[in-house]
Amino acid sequence: MELILQQLINGLFLGSIYALMALGYTMVYGIIKLINFAHGEIYMIGSFIGYYLINQFNMGFFPALVLSMALSAVVGVTIEFLAYRPLRKSTRIAALITAIGVSFFLQNIMIYFFSSSTRAFPQAIQRHSYKLGFIEVSNIQLLILGISLTLMILLQLIVKQTKMGKAMRAVSVDADAAQLMGINVNRTISFTFALGSALAAAGGMLIGLYYNSIDPMMGVVPGLKSFVAAVLGGIGIIPGAALGGFVIGLIETITTAIGFSDYKDAVVYGVLILILLIRPAGILGKNLKEKV
Repeated sequence: MELILQQLINGLFLGSIYALMALGYTMVYGIIKLINFAHGEIYMIGSFIGYYLINQFNMGFFPALVLSMALSAVVGVTIEFLAYRPLRKSTRIAALITAIGVSFFLQNIMIYFFSSSTRAFPQAIQRHSYKLGFIEVSNIQLLILGISLTLMILLQLIVKQTKMGKAMRAVSVDADAAQLMGINVNRTISFTFALGSALAAAGGMLIGLYYNSIDPMMGVVPGLKSFVAAVLGGIGIIPGAALGGFVIGLIETITTAIGFSDYKDAVVYGVLILILLIRPAGILGKNLKEKV
């Protein structure tokens, strides 16, 4: 029981990373109905930017985190402008194939310039452990949860309280009507990519700090699991993506706790199959009937 409770706590911290990434998936899908499979690579690029800012420029973790988020936002906007915007009026399958192509392109670009070897992420924050009864947590885990929750709250405030957030909600409902009302659709979509990319970069830096290692392929599996989290919570729904991220983190750690660590990825993908069969709209999604 103690082991399971410990793994539940660990699942919350891991789930917060999945939630940050799932938010990027769900925002982009909500705006332009595109599954951005290059999102995991933004997560990876954010961790590498943080790595070099701390190692080469002797930055503290928090300044490096902010700058990594900003630079990754620029990368996300650039990808949207060069790869996705020209295909906005194309079929969904064309955009999906392009997203997969961008993912492979970014992976191989990073391997070409930085090699495929694993690098030790600098321990910019000294690790300490705390005992809470029979539960053990580290300051890094608390930091991950605190930063993740703060970013989720800020995102919710941006979407609900700002002019750009209102524009995002309008474009997600009807882009053509929003444009007729004077909303700059291209700028709104770019802002959405910037937000999602910044959150992914934060997740990449936090996970690098936690596991003390990064590599050019580190975004593949977390990217897929975050997509599962977005679908589980209800893709296109921001609170659903956050909920799905925490649920996937808990499922993964519980699977490990009961002795099936070799099958934790299979269990997560099995959840995707089940949710598509039982409730395709996700936990918080609504099944909409189309009139024929």
